[in-house]
Amino acid sequence: MRFFLPLGIAALTFTLTLATPAVACSVTADYRAPTNLELAADAELILLGRVVDEAAGVKPWHTSLRVAPVLAVKGTMPDSAVWITGVGLLHPGERRSVTLSNPYELAEPHPESLSGACIRRAFPAGTTALFFLERAPDGEGWRPSGRPFSRWAEDVLVEDAPWLRLTRFYAEVAAAPEGERTALLEAERARLAALAEDPVAQLMAADIARQIEGPNPTGHEVMRREIEDE
Repeated sequence: MRFFLPLGIAALTFTLTLATPAVACSVTADYRAPTNLELAADAELILLGRVVDEAAGVKPWHTSLRVAPVLAVKGTMPDSAVWITGVGLLHPGERRSVTLSNPYELAEPHPESLSGACIRRAFPAGTTALFFLERAPDGEGWRPSGRPFSRWAEDVLVEDAPWLRLTRFYAEVAAAPEGERTALLEAERARLAALAEDPVAQLMAADIARQIEGPNPTGHEVMRREIEDE
């Protein structure tokens, strides 16, 4: 299997002014973004898929993205293209350039998640991404399962990408009995950390260590740490 891209917290309120989609997001100072392990545990379907096109809705934020399935990391592999509501294509001429996920960034979400809508909502046609999904309320299609500032949709350009490898592992850990999860995380972190000459293994080990530490800090906690560090 090979898939390559065919292209050469405090109390915050954001307003997205770009064309797709016109959605604003607000979070409070006690909001806690999900960890990568929580993201994997919460998703009904984790799908590696290629972005095909979109269908416009009555309102800009009703746009749906059509994705061709490549691999189901969690859940049942769809037998045809899936539609993801509330997201769409990145169109030429919009006031933002194509920004692909950094393949070696495993903690922070796609840069668009840190702007208006708080999650990534626009994708270049043809990219392959790893989507964390849940069923839409009406039972028709899917929607992002990740909450604000989560890595719910990151570009994955090669089959051995560290994010894809980690997600597979986190899905396995999330499916294990709760009492066994910490031991699984610690064993894999130690295995990767022992590969001292492999920088990607070190990055993956560091992300697993973050899952062992537990929930992400709230905006209040981040601000307090920043004040203490001054």
